[in-house]
Amino acid sequence: KLKSLVFIGNICRSPIAEAVFRKLVTDEKLEHKWRTDSAAVSDWNVGRSPDSRALSCLRNHGIETAHKARQITKEDFQTFDHILCMDESNLRDLNRKSNQVKDCKAKIELLGTYDPQKQLIIEDPYYGNEKDFETVYEQCLRCCKAFLEKDH
Repeated sequence: KLKSLVFIGNICRSPIAEAVFRKLVTDEKLEHKWRTDSAAVSDWNVGRSPDSRALSCLRNHGIETAHKARQITKEDFQTFDHILCMDESNLRDLNRKSNQVKDCKAKIELLGTYDPQKQLIIEDPYYGNEKDFETVYEQCLRCCKAFLEKDH
């Protein structure tokens, strides 16, 4: 059975997390076991590519992504096993939305729950600089590795 995971953030954090997780899964030769995506709670950036600084950060680590932003749907709550988000605001919004969905099967958590360094919140780097994007990348890498090792 295919396991599925969707990251929730925006055009910065969730595409980084998705690309990092996809690379980890590919490197471990587990891509046949996982369906991975990323989405946003809001519809502000639907159809847009990730922030250019997010793409640059990923490229610096040898990772490419062709992701286009989309908004989370009711079906996501019914089909994805895990929905991992970046901060308390995302978590609140997702829990509210999931309460309106019949047959919600997704486990909704903060991605930071898996951080061995206990950084629970992955801050939005949008108003920051390249260093802030690098911090997000490092957090996502630690969390995604730990999530994958839990062998969901």
